[in-house]
Amino acid sequence: MQSARYEYENSRNGHHERIDFLTSKEKAPSKRKTGILIGVIVAFLILAALAAFLIWLFVFAESEAKLSRKLSPSTQVFSGHMKLVSVPYNQELENAKSQTFKNLAEKLEAKLGKLYERDPLLAKYYTRSVVTAFSEGVMAYYWSQFDIPVSDLEIVPEFSEDRVLDALEGGIQQQQQRSQMSNITISEITASFTDPRMARNPRDEDCFHRLEAVKEKQTFASPGFPTGYPSKIRCQWQIRASENNVISVRFPFFHIEDDCSDDFVSVFDSLSPDDSQAITEKCGQRPPSNPLEVVSSGNIMLISFITDTDVHRPGFKAEYRTIAISDVRKCGGELSDRKGTFTSPLHPGFYPPATDCRWTIKVPQRQKVRVNFNMFRMKEPGVDVRECHKDYVEIMGTRYCGELSSLAVTSETNVMEVIFHSDESFTDKGFSAEYSAYDPSDPCPGMFACRSGFCIGKHLNCDGWNDCGDMSDEQQCKCGQDQFTCGNGMCKPKMWTCDSVNDCGDWSDEKQCSCDENEWRCGDGICLPQDVRCNGKMDCEDGSDEASCKTSPDICSVFSFKCTNNECVNKVNAECDRVKDCSDNSDEAFCDCGTRPYKLNRIVGGQNAELGEWPWQVSLHFKNYGHACGASIISQKWLLSASHCFVTSSPENLIPFNWQTYSGMQDQYKQEDVQFRKVKRIVTHPDYNMMTFDYDIALLELAEPLALTNTIQPICLPSSSHVFPAGMSCWVTGWGALREGGQKSQILQKASVKIINDTVCNVVTEGQVTSRMLCSGFLAGGVDACQGDSGGPLACFEESGRWFQAGIVSWGEGCARRNKPGVYSRVTKLRKWIKDETGI
Repeated sequence: MQSARYEYENSRNGHHERIDFLTSKEKAPSKRKTGILIGVIVAFLILAALAAFLIWLFVFAESEAKLSRKLSPSTQVFSGHMKLVSVPYNQELENAKSQTFKNLAEKLEAKLGKLYERDPLLAKYYTRSVVTAFSEGVMAYYWSQFDIPVSDLEIVPEFSEDRVLDALEGGIQQQQQRSQMSNITISEITASFTDPRMARNPRDEDCFHRLEAVKEKQTFASPGFPTGYPSKIRCQWQIRASENNVISVRFPFFHIEDDCSDDFVSVFDSLSPDDSQAITEKCGQRPPSNPLEVVSSGNIMLISFITDTDVHRPGFKAEYRTIAISDVRKCGGELSDRKGTFTSPLHPGFYPPATDCRWTIKVPQRQKVRVNFNMFRMKEPGVDVRECHKDYVEIMGTRYCGELSSLAVTSETNVMEVIFHSDESFTDKGFSAEYSAYDPSDPCPGMFACRSGFCIGKHLNCDGWNDCGDMSDEQQCKCGQDQFTCGNGMCKPKMWTCDSVNDCGDWSDEKQCSCDENEWRCGDGICLPQDVRCNGKMDCEDGSDEASCKTSPDICSVFSFKCTNNECVNKVNAECDRVKDCSDNSDEAFCDCGTRPYKLNRIVGGQNAELGEWPWQVSLHFKNYGHACGASIISQKWLLSASHCFVTSSPENLIPFNWQTYSGMQDQYKQEDVQFRKVKRIVTHPDYNMMTFDYDIALLELAEPLALTNTIQPICLPSSSHVFPAGMSCWVTGWGALREGGQKSQILQKASVKIINDTVCNVVTEGQVTSRMLCSGFLAGGVDACQGDSGGPLACFEESGRWFQAGIVSWGEGCARRNKPGVYSRVTKLRKWIKDETGI
């Protein structure tokens, strides 16, 4: 049948359409077409399989790559020393480039490789050993390296000091028995874990130095000092001295990155970076008043400097010299005066390793010995201070170590022995102590005797504060008429009850209050049902029921931190706590403040401030009369002070030209590194009241910005919602009078005071405080700001690691009087005015 074909005209668009009708022959597919179709299908399947394989391979390879990026080969390094027998000492052995050094070093390195063959695991991963030095004895110093690939990382824990020592000691004994050690005999050997970055070869030229210490002072410095050290530094200094001398190294300038895992200086009482012989490891920044100063136990020392960060700090400058070993060991002895002092060897420098001292203090019959430690610091990594099994002071069978904020010990007879011991590793600043004789029938004449041995004023006994440190002044108390008896027997002022503060410690002072146990007390004292707390509604008028509630993100109250985008964060002290609470990160935006660059020691009972301890403190001088008021740095251009320093009966106090500011000052008579600035503008609060001291706040704009340094830094300003709870310990600083009616201090003073709750503050000031004021100090008296401290900061340390200014020294009745605490301008209530005037 032939195909029927016809054409028709499309009436709609004028186009012709052609329709073909196929015959039956034409309808059946040909073999050729079928083959093509099958081929296409097979090709498609192959391509699909190939694509699937490539995808799987890519995913697998990517996961393998990620895994390999996370894992890396492990390098285990052990270092130590070996004592050689029958090897004559040659001066050439001190020169790593001499042939004598090279010959003996290569023999020992080969022997070490043979010794590790005893242990199949060590032999499998052993890479090399390097002898780094020789000293009299003959002592050889070495390190050995083992490299474990990623595939075998699970066996890393099997690499231990004991395993390495077993292989070395066992191999030495075995080879000696077989006479395989030729003419070299090793009588002892040590091995200790070592940071692989400290494994250096003295035959390399790369930052390896050999120094000879003499009596005269010599110096060396880190690479790039003082411009800044580069990253990936691996430097070592071997220091030697003549016999009967030890080596003293002092760092007058020390500024390393603050993370010791990346950048650090390690000092060893050895010529090998052996952890068991480490004297100390330090990083960070130290003030000139607290330099790092270490000493060896013998005539050798190794100093290693490691850097890994890209942050270029200045580095260090070091001074080294020799000290006669007899002078270092000069400690202990008999002390027979009625009172005196003694210290750990070389204090305030680090005491030497491997040193023992014994003091016998003997006072007249029928008297006893009291020892007060003004400073006590014997810290060592990994030491349990309850056992003190390494460095310690032992008195009457009890060992003391670590860092102690207070320590006083009394004898049972008229004789006391004080034993000092330091082992071979890690030393510290030690201690400074005073001893005195006392009559046991009256151990603290005119004072209260604490069980700890301290003497405190009698007026501090049973006043509600733990003045002794061991609560002995607050036990067995008979509460007075104006006191409340706590459930635990302590006495607290009656005015402290029902103030929402757990003054007793057992909440007994808050149990008999107007609110029932199932009720919630609002900040304004109103009682509401307990279930109003954190219910997402602001039931209390002041919003205190929703403060710090994660379930109340949209509630805004006086307790909320307000973000720049007007969000409210219900979290106590949200700003600068290193947590992003605001979606715009405004709570962490202006937090370059409130830090102390210098690392400082804790001095027990000390009142003189150390250099750089309060870097925001400023001394304000009026005309040529010297120090008149204090202030705090809040930015490079602005200082914060008190209005009453400037608004007086004399108009001259308001003239900026009459004032000079001194930042970075510790001693009024020392101007070194102190920045002098003129005042451009004085801004006092428009609502300041000369009669009531309300709104006692002032701002000083400097004529020239400050250059921020180690001793000049701004303090953080709290947000208006920041909380400084009652009982919080803060610090007040200044050059004010040391006592009421006394002279101003030459050295910057510091005093720890406690925030006093508002209810009590209002009572003791007889209603004179406003909401712009807060009280801080001790109701018992004894510690307070005084004349000349006006305008200075009340600084509080937060868990975030920053210092915030809670108050400005404003007024008080006398100085340190009982029930007359210091009154401060409350910065949180004046925060908005500060921002409006300065933009800070």
